[in-house]
Amino acid sequence: METSNNTKISIFLLGLSDEPQLQSLIFGSFLSMYLLTVFGNLLIILAVSSDSHLQTPMYFFLCNLSLVDICFTSTTIPKMLQNIHTQSKVTTYEHCITQIYFLVLFSVLDVFLLTVMAYDRFVAICHPLHYTVIMNPRLCGLLVLLSWILSALNALLESLMVLRLSFCADLEIPHFFCEIDRMIPLACSDTFVNNMVMYFAALLLGGGPFICIIYSYSKIVSSIRKISSAQGKYKAFSTCASHLSVVLLFYCTILGVYLSSAATHSSRSSAIASVMYTVVTPMLNPFIYSLRNKDIKRALKRFFVKEITNGQLP
Repeated sequence: METSNNTKISIFLLGLSDEPQLQSLIFGSFLSMYLLTVFGNLLIILAVSSDSHLQTPMYFFLCNLSLVDICFTSTTIPKMLQNIHTQSKVTTYEHCITQIYFLVLFSVLDVFLLTVMAYDRFVAICHPLHYTVIMNPRLCGLLVLLSWILSALNALLESLMVLRLSFCADLEIPHFFCEIDRMIPLACSDTFVNNMVMYFAALLLGGGPFICIIYSYSKIVSSIRKISSAQGKYKAFSTCASHLSVVLLFYCTILGVYLSSAATHSSRSSAIASVMYTVVTPMLNPFIYSLRNKDIKRALKRFFVKEITNGQLP
């Protein structure tokens, strides 16, 4: 095997289980979760884009988050389902690098969008009189564009860092997708720089936004406590309850993955835990927002009533 040409290397994604009798169950479960994720997030996008009452910064960011969640899940699940269907665990080096790029891109985008949404709720509750001036369409567009640019540059850097590594043999990754921290240790060249870049990016692009979210919500809680009426407190908190639920779900599942990996030292256990933030969280996000949001429900109801009415017209 030539170490100078990594494109000749075959990569084996071992998946979640080696048991043949479990493959049909895994295929059906992941297909169902994937369809729910795509359908639920598309409904959010449809509701926001079709209702003029939802053309606000909060729903603009939510629409972008739903799009990213669809793309994030689509990076891993279709390939996994194809491997199970064809009973093949082999993937190419090029596909693995491409998958790493888009996984890093969309995971960091998720973090940035959740941070921007926290800032939006901070301005809405702590500076309500200046909300429309501060959160103008130009700023909202710039925040989303900046999130995409930073995420794309970081994903490109980390992918190029993997490309510089040499691999001496075919790789077996005990996962259902090519995860960067599973692939780097398998290299036969020095990985010190790769590890430093990966950990620094995780600290800066994961920890930094999380601190911003914590700061925003500390100010939000402080402002809510100053409201005299209980009804006013409830109304103020309800505007950010869904977002806070999604933030806790996203960060707690990622934290759970790394804690379980450190506790069990099992790659297969870590792969199973990764299902939470790569599949379950994007699937639950639209349900969290729609179940707690009367505006979304009202918009969807109006849309479907309109479609049914138009369909019945001669």
